[in-house]
Amino acid sequence: MKWMNTLIKYRLWLGIFILAAAVFVNYQTSFWPSFILYLVGVVLLAGHFLFGPMRLIQTAMEEGDMEEAKKVVNGIMFPKLLIKPMRSVYYTIKGNLAMVDQDYDTAEKHMKQSIALGGGQLTKAADGPNKLQMGMLQMQKGNIKEAESYIRQAIRAGLPDSENNAAAYLQLCSIMMNKREFRAAKEYFKKAKSFKATTPQIVDQIKQIEKYITRMPG
Repeated sequence: MKWMNTLIKYRLWLGIFILAAAVFVNYQTSFWPSFILYLVGVVLLAGHFLFGPMRLIQTAMEEGDMEEAKKVVNGIMFPKLLIKPMRSVYYTIKGNLAMVDQDYDTAEKHMKQSIALGGGQLTKAADGPNKLQMGMLQMQKGNIKEAESYIRQAIRAGLPDSENNAAAYLQLCSIMMNKREFRAAKEYFKKAKSFKATTPQIVDQIKQIEKYITRMPG
């Protein structure tokens, strides 16, 4: 809904304007005629600082506009004021954007901040995907032992869809292949295929691994 995105984009300035109008009305008349303006202004300002512009960031990322997503996320002045689930999402997005830039150290720092928040149903729902991201990040950095640990934790925490589950088991399959534990690699590959992922990148990865895995012993 475009109107909602517009409201979120200008919520801070609109809140300030309405509060200024409330003060003016209060000065000209009395408190009660200005009460509704005070209430709306406070709600808008609280929403800006407690919930942030996460909807705008999500929209930009879904449209593939990473520069806009960076601009919005970097515009959050006081991330520590965000409520815990929103703060977790904030650090996750910062981590994802850093990974796009191949800045793996910064990505790791932000993903760890997100995971460390813990607690709350909304935050717990992101625990599995966050740990999967951390596992993939460790794979990129060549830290295979840590990567395996995070991916196993992600699976235990629960992943939201077939794509994430397939990606997790494919990563475990690759790790087992590198460790020459071929029987385990085949089991994880079979598990990954069972999720019937449709993401082109995962489908292509399955095709590539399939060329070699049938020739493996075990």
